[in-house]
Amino acid sequence: MALSDTTEIFQFTCLDDNFGVLVHDTDSGTTIAIDVPHAGAYERALEQTGWKLTHILVTHHHWDHVQGLGELKQKTGATVIGPERSRQKISELERTVEDGDDVICGPYEVKAISTPGHTLDQISWYIPAVNFAHTGDTLFSLGCGRVFEGDKEMMWSSLAKLLRMLPDETAIYCGHEYTEANAKFSLTIEPDNTALQARAREVFDLRANGKATLPTTMGQEKATNPFLRAGEASVAKALGMEGKSATEVFTEIRTRKDNA
Repeated sequence: MALSDTTEIFQFTCLDDNFGVLVHDTDSGTTIAIDVPHAGAYERALEQTGWKLTHILVTHHHWDHVQGLGELKQKTGATVIGPERSRQKISELERTVEDGDDVICGPYEVKAISTPGHTLDQISWYIPAVNFAHTGDTLFSLGCGRVFEGDKEMMWSSLAKLLRMLPDETAIYCGHEYTEANAKFSLTIEPDNTALQARAREVFDLRANGKATLPTTMGQEKATNPFLRAGEASVAKALGMEGKSATEVFTEIRTRKDNA
């Protein structure tokens, strides 16, 4: 039986707009958490599913992704793995990774993709066997993270790396439910993008009914996310930036969002 047939993914809300995510293999019992914004939310999710936590993968050091880490590690005994650049900032790390490293969590081979920009230590986690990626605060649905520790060129390079590495069918999970605001902004960049118009309508309907807009897919983001589409001629044209580089176009989009 393929690993994709024995994998279940459970997403739930934490704090105000964070997401918690559990990846579980029904054969081995392996359960992976991505980040821990709030230990109690994870404890409730584990109780609801009946799963035993075995591993915690950390995307970056910001408090709203790790503040529950120590408590959850103590209560579950899960192995904590995160970025080497976070070693001095996150005391709970038992193993660290750098770009391109593979991590074995039970039957899962998880790839660490360094995607700095939002922070310098940001890691996106990718499980090819089950078409799953968690992009932390790098790639959001219809958006991308604010650039705090890196620069905009670095952030575009990270997004371009995800474009190269993640197939269209990859399910994208991320740190926050920001899609509605991102959709409204995206329409100011590409108002004539019919795929974006359809996605925005879907997002507004989901949020009106209190439903999550995630996961998204890499294919959907390629078609609708202006931050990810900075290399497309149609986006440059929409901004009056014909002939400009993808980095320049991305910088303009990110600057507009920062000032929105």
